[in-house]
Amino acid sequence: MNSYHTLYEAIGGETTVRRIVEAFYPRVQAHPLIGPLFPEDITPVMEKQYLFLTQFFGGPTLYSDQNGHPMMRARHLPFPINKERADAWLSCMQGALKEIGLNEELQAIVLERLSGPAYHFINTGEEEI
Repeated sequence: MNSYHTLYEAIGGETTVRRIVEAFYPRVQAHPLIGPLFPEDITPVMEKQYLFLTQFFGGPTLYSDQNGHPMMRARHLPFPINKERADAWLSCMQGALKEIGLNEELQAIVLERLSGPAYHFINTGEEEI
């Protein structure tokens, strides 16, 4: 990340986060394991993801400013998330990062950063497996 202070800056800020979200959600919707968990009108979900990723990567606190504390695990509890679904989510993200042409070093950093929350959201009793 060299002279950048945040991952948000290193990946290219607002424009890149938007591009990630726009490349990510068509993959999510098409995925048989996780697509059914999302509403048909994905637009509000995409906007919240944009706000969250901006903040999560060290950019402006857009998500908290509009929605309060992220409390992401609690917000995901209504949905049955197992390791297979967490892997699917990360795979969709990896595809989106490749699609937008993010360099490989930054792809690895972004995926590593998102792996923690993805696996933290597992709530089906399969955490020990």
